[in-house]
Amino acid sequence: MEKMTTKDGVEIFYKDWGRGQPIVFHHGWPLSSDDWDTQMLFFLQHDYRVVGFDRRGHGRSSQVAEGHDMDHYAADAAAIVEHLDLRDAVHIGHSTGGGVVVRYVARHGKGRVAKAVLMSAVTPIMVRTPSNPDGLPIDVFDGLRKGLAANRAQFYRDVPSGPFYGFNRAGAKPLEGVIENWWRQGMMGGAKAHYDGIKAFSETDQTEDLKNIEVPTLVMHGDDDQIVPYKDAALLAIKLLRNGTLKIYPGFPHGMLTTNADVINQDILAFIRS
Repeated sequence: MEKMTTKDGVEIFYKDWGRGQPIVFHHGWPLSSDDWDTQMLFFLQHDYRVVGFDRRGHGRSSQVAEGHDMDHYAADAAAIVEHLDLRDAVHIGHSTGGGVVVRYVARHGKGRVAKAVLMSAVTPIMVRTPSNPDGLPIDVFDGLRKGLAANRAQFYRDVPSGPFYGFNRAGAKPLEGVIENWWRQGMMGGAKAHYDGIKAFSETDQTEDLKNIEVPTLVMHGDDDQIVPYKDAALLAIKLLRNGTLKIYPGFPHGMLTTNADVINQDILAFIRS
């Protein structure tokens, strides 16, 4: 397995396939770079260099106790980029990975980033605050922490079986392979990293990061996202970006990169080529 070690001694697992303009994929909580399999194969076949990595504490990277916050996540991404000397790269992030992309591009990406894609992203901030009155109450995230701490294995079965992919909607047909793959990825990572990660993805205010991004940025969100409601995410983020394009997908769920890959992949390809 390919791994590199960060300055603070964390081993980060990564995949680096193909040649051409690099596309870097940033996964969601509590998954791994495997969540991007369909996209990595698609863009590899379209002559791009595709790079995916497991965040610290996730997948095959080190299960360290500390550093599970957006600053460390973005610094780790920068370390991968520098290790592979990636330039003119497109950075694509899903959910928590969208937050990582925003912080990386704003603080580390100058001169190395061509474009960015934020899919079902947690930005600018999820939790309800005085400045974000339409956010989700902290009780929602406390509930996630409680479910994880009490029985992580069952919790990681319940989330993909229900709201993550919209399999709880009337008429939806649950895909057992997709559910089991979500569970597999989640259980590969560390409980401490995932527990701390809930605070990272819900309470990090990335308003200033979004304002500081200069590269063209595609914001993609399903209007049936039960995990990150689009009205308090994509519709706010697009107002903060200097050079953003917004695409809202009717009926698409949070995990639309999997359930609707045929549409998503083509739209990303068109944006990269534009």
